[in-house]
Amino acid sequence: MTATTSAPDQPLTHRQIVTILVGLMSGMFLAALDQTIVATSIRTIADDLKGLEHQAWATTAYLITATIVTPLYGKLSDIYGRKKFFITAISIFIAGSILCTFSTSMLQLAAFRAIQGLGAGGLFSLALAIVGDIVPPRERAKYQGYFLAVFGTSSVLGPVVGGFLAGTDSILGITGWRWVFLVNVPIGIAALVLVSKTLHLRHTRLNHRIDWTGAALLSVSLIPLLLVAEQGREWGWTSGNAIACYAIGVLAAAAFFWQEARMGEEAILPLAMFRNRTVGVASGASVLIGIAMFGGLASLPLYLQIVKGASPTEAGLLLLPMTLGIMSGSIVSGQIISRTGRYRIFPVIGVALLMVSLFVFHYIHFDTPLWQTMIVMVFFGLGLGFNFQPLTLAVQNAVPPQQIGVATSTATFTRQIGGTIGTAVFLSILFSLVPDKIAGAMKAVAPTPEFQQALRDPANAAFAKQLAESQAGGAGSAAASSGVLQDSSFLTNLDERLAKPFLMGFSEAMDHVFLVGAAVMVLGFIVMWFLPEVELRKGSAYQERNDSADADAAAADATTA
Repeated sequence: MTATTSAPDQPLTHRQIVTILVGLMSGMFLAALDQTIVATSIRTIADDLKGLEHQAWATTAYLITATIVTPLYGKLSDIYGRKKFFITAISIFIAGSILCTFSTSMLQLAAFRAIQGLGAGGLFSLALAIVGDIVPPRERAKYQGYFLAVFGTSSVLGPVVGGFLAGTDSILGITGWRWVFLVNVPIGIAALVLVSKTLHLRHTRLNHRIDWTGAALLSVSLIPLLLVAEQGREWGWTSGNAIACYAIGVLAAAAFFWQEARMGEEAILPLAMFRNRTVGVASGASVLIGIAMFGGLASLPLYLQIVKGASPTEAGLLLLPMTLGIMSGSIVSGQIISRTGRYRIFPVIGVALLMVSLFVFHYIHFDTPLWQTMIVMVFFGLGLGFNFQPLTLAVQNAVPPQQIGVATSTATFTRQIGGTIGTAVFLSILFSLVPDKIAGAMKAVAPTPEFQQALRDPANAAFAKQLAESQAGGAGSAAASSGVLQDSSFLTNLDERLAKPFLMGFSEAMDHVFLVGAAVMVLGFIVMWFLPEVELRKGSAYQERNDSADADAAAADATTA
């Protein structure tokens, strides 16, 4: 082992920790702001690129690459140090953002979002790993407010900025929504400067091999399975393409586990780590939480924009109750954990809140008052807030200091695996159900006097003609609803009497998505019940590693003497 940088051996002071956190928060702000901006503007982007039904590609491509590289960032940073990889992650993210600006189709946007994901995979996991390095578990809540400020600010700014950009025709000759990605460039450059100036930690290099084969097999196993989750409704779930994806994914997954067992501690995801009950239970629960969380986060903005007619800005602001719940849950759990040293109760309660909230979302319809939906959002956010910090804390506390990076990336990786599956599957379910649900609603609503009166209104002549032509062609009301999956923007200006079956159809399809999410969280609650309570360490991993390195050096000097 050779020390690559030097620093004082004494524990970091509060001022030193805060200085480092400034750099970390700049990188996390970059990723957090991008998520909120894209989430609230994706419908506008998809409509402009004529591919609303392909919007899941832009999200899942990002999540796939972020998921795959997360364990690599953790392993490499354990060996070579965090700073250089944190800077690399920011740089890749900036490059991907620039490319997204020039997208001309949803599939092209998805490809460029995949490049963004290569950077995003390191932003959150490395920032959390560094916090795990420098702050003792019992004291971590004291610094949690800084990170909550980042997420709170991005949650407020993201919807406003994203809505403004998506709703503007052009800025400086560039289409408004393209600035959703271009705005990352100056923020990313500022983050690079701050990280370069503030992040100075002593690191002792660990001489390990890199499990590149494991990383490749992980990619080959994930991509086909997620591809069929996204395309299954078009291919057919038992089609030749789907079966080929199943076979490739399963075989690659088996080869991945064989490779990880063969590599032992050198593995990108050391299987021995999962034998630790805390890591194993937390990882399994994180997959299920990720499925429900990202499935809900992908569906709620669509409900607010398509069903409730909110603009991207309004939809983002209407999600603030969920943000309030997340922040409240994080603050409350962090402060109590800091004082008592006990964390288990919060993930258990959090999963129960997620389960109940998703089940209640199932009963929200197209005409449900918004205030009722927003109350449920608060409890959904509380459930997330009770899980974010405590689960990461539990995993970091359960492993040796030398494995903080791998442990943190594992916690992030499992949540992202769930998120990628949840986004792909839930949106696939949604868009599979929408045509039939709209067609069913059209059959129920079309004969009503209100609908027929609206059809006779001269202002609705164009829609009436389109509906009559589709019915005359023998395709029935389903054909009249098919265009909404390519471009839903026409609903904004459609007579509300004529829009009713479309809104009903979307709402009923989303009800099924939330019900599936609730069922997933029932399993999550069962898994989380087995999470053990382990006493939290009072010293930081950074200091413990330094003490260990100093002891090894002293022993080596004594032997030489």
